[in-house]
Amino acid sequence: MAEPAEYEPISIDRAAVVGCGVIGAAWASRMLLSGVDVAISDPSPDAEAILTEVMANAVAAWDDLGLSTANRGSYVMAESIGDAVANAQFVQESVPERPEVKEAVLAEIEEAAPTDTIIGSSTSGIRATVMQETMTNPERLVVGHPYNPVYLLPVVEVVGGEKTPIEVVRRAQGIYAGIGMKPVHVRVDIDAFIGDRLLEALWREALWLVNDGVATTQEIDDIMTHGFGLRWAQMGLFETYRVAGGTGGFKHFMDQFGPTLEWPYSKLMDTPEYTDELVDTIVEQSDAQSGMHDVRELERIRDRNVVGFLKVLETNKWGAGNAIAEHRRLSAND
Repeated sequence: MAEPAEYEPISIDRAAVVGCGVIGAAWASRMLLSGVDVAISDPSPDAEAILTEVMANAVAAWDDLGLSTANRGSYVMAESIGDAVANAQFVQESVPERPEVKEAVLAEIEEAAPTDTIIGSSTSGIRATVMQETMTNPERLVVGHPYNPVYLLPVVEVVGGEKTPIEVVRRAQGIYAGIGMKPVHVRVDIDAFIGDRLLEALWREALWLVNDGVATTQEIDDIMTHGFGLRWAQMGLFETYRVAGGTGGFKHFMDQFGPTLEWPYSKLMDTPEYTDELVDTIVEQSDAQSGMHDVRELERIRDRNVVGFLKVLETNKWGAGNAIAEHRRLSAND
């Protein structure tokens, strides 16, 4: 049987966000700024304060980007998970990354949400199939793994489990696209999906460089921010290396650099011992690097820089700029 056609953007009016930490609050902010009414459930007494702070950052970022923030949805802090999801057309679960917590929360969502409501999980590594094991209606669960800040970075990894029909995956992609996301279907339900697997490889190498005294956290970040990070903001790994191949193309690049894969450059299959000394070293270096800024200030600095990148990319009709242009088009048609 052929797979359904690629997704089309879908507009919804009502959503629920279960878990309102940094990621959940950012999801809620993107939904609200896209005109969706959001019911939020989180037992923490700080949940609404977090939402208020993150929403303020999101509004400032969208204003800088030139996206309309006038037609906002409304939000309510629900008394329970059941109250939050009872009338939701879509649910985004963003509770702590512990399987037993997610299992309990998904059970509450299923009990109260309409039977045709799709549930997206923000998990950064737990497979959808694993979460489906204790569900009553596992076919409506997908992983919807975003990157922070969710209200600015468009990509979301959409992964179905063994019991998720492709039609549900496509509808979830459509709903994410309807709030300005770039949904990428991860076709195989693997641990950590695509993005975090790539980040894990980079993270392991960075830990070794600090552990072995080769570089500080500042020096590693300088190489990224002043070098290949600028390339990756507008061309990914493969497209960047295609350019590196020159007129000979990617074949020339592979012929030239492929043999180096056998050299002992990396330690991808190993990690330095997790000791108090290593933690203290990284914390001390990170404090020296960024400790003069509080977290919210760092978020605002990050957001202003990302807005600048996105504006240039939109002007050049390239990369993530195309997602911003599409979101602007959809917003204008609402």
